Amino acid sequence: MFLSSRSDTVHLPPLVPAVHSFHPSSGSFELSDHLAVLVDQKYVMSTRDNGLSLIPPSLLSFAQTFTYDLQELFPSLSTRVSIVSEDALHSAQDFVFFTLSSQGNHTLADGSPTTEGYDMNIASNGITIRGSGAKGAFWATRTVLQGLILGDGRFPNGLISDQPDWETRGIMLDVARHWYPISFLKDVCSYASWFKMSEFHVHLSDNVNPNGHEDAYARFRLRAENPEFAGLAPHVNETYSRAEFEDFQQSCAARGVTVIPEIESPGHALVITQWKPELALSTDFTLINLTVPDATPTVKAIWKEYLPWFHSKQVSIGADEYDTDLADDYNDFVNTMSDFIQQEANKTIRIWSTNEPSNKTSVSKRIIKQHWEFFEGDPYALIREGYNVINSEDSIHYIVVKDVRSTLLTSQHHLY
Repeated sequence: MFLSSRSDTVHLPPLVPAVHSFHPSSGSFELSDHLAVLVDQKYVMSTRDNGLSLIPPSLLSFAQTFTYDLQELFPSLSTRVSIVSEDALHSAQDFVFFTLSSQGNHTLADGSPTTEGYDMNIASNGITIRGSGAKGAFWATRTVLQGLILGDGRFPNGLISDQPDWETRGIMLDVARHWYPISFLKDVCSYASWFKMSEFHVHLSDNVNPNGHEDAYARFRLRAENPEFAGLAPHVNETYSRAEFEDFQQSCAARGVTVIPEIESPGHALVITQWKPELALSTDFTLINLTVPDATPTVKAIWKEYLPWFHSKQVSIGADEYDTDLADDYNDFVNTMSDFIQQEANKTIRIWSTNEPSNKTSVSKRIIKQHWEFFEGDPYALIREGYNVINSEDSIHYIVVKDVRSTLLTSQHHLY
């Protein structure tokens, strides 16, 4: 048990992230050899979730994942999941009970409601978790597991109320410029989930800095089922099949993490221009020449092929660092792709925040801008203009190692 300098004051162990509030009471919950994981029959199949996943797990599924984690972390523990009514708690001992609140009372920092919050009552005989949504109940289990590990199997009694401040909390990995197998990506999801991150942004196409070489390293990581796109990903030993990518997304969703896929264009598009050289801008082969009639239809065809693979309400088209002399063509392209993806799959898009030096056209406010560097745009100005902004600031959240980009994503909607 964790104590302050006053021996009668109980504190939680150093959880990451820290919970919003904890009101301690006397005693502690102690993990025994037998633990009952109980799920409220009223909500057992509820998938209540206002996040970005199109495959949100049920409360029962999250309870099963929690049980698996318990047994991994405490091998001597005997436990199983049972579906019960809340009345059964009156006689229950050594339990963790999952239920949902009838009305959500948790909000993000901007005041908007979230289903990722939870209230938790820790008592000596058991722990009761009330999520504002199924994922909120799952985040409570990360608190429980961290506390039990740090407390040597004990968790201080009391009441916890917790929710995230930001809707978008996550990590990005550039799998295009460096190959990672699906097994590793699934491990990244498990790690991110441990710290209650809500998404894993996977950068699926890009190229190294070519220094003028048209045959520089460039990769597209999704394996085509349609032979028409075989030339886009010829290195099949370093691609993900649809079945593998499906398993990856399902595995992440089971831990509360939504996979956000990115296929980059019209910049960082050497892998596309190597496939179709006639689309390349003459001054920079990594850029698609948007004035070529077949340019936008080709990008649309790629997205049409792969959109059915993706189980998120948002996708990223990248779209940074394009030729400023073609700013109007760029803005028209981004807006066209936004409309196309919305009509084709009912998804919104993100782009990397980038300069658009045009006095005639602009990117639609429906499009989310992911800020990464101030020389590419002022995020505060974007917010004042009415854009939703995700903070991926280069100096704080953006890490580049061996041409592998790993980015922490925070703060959608507003920067405080």
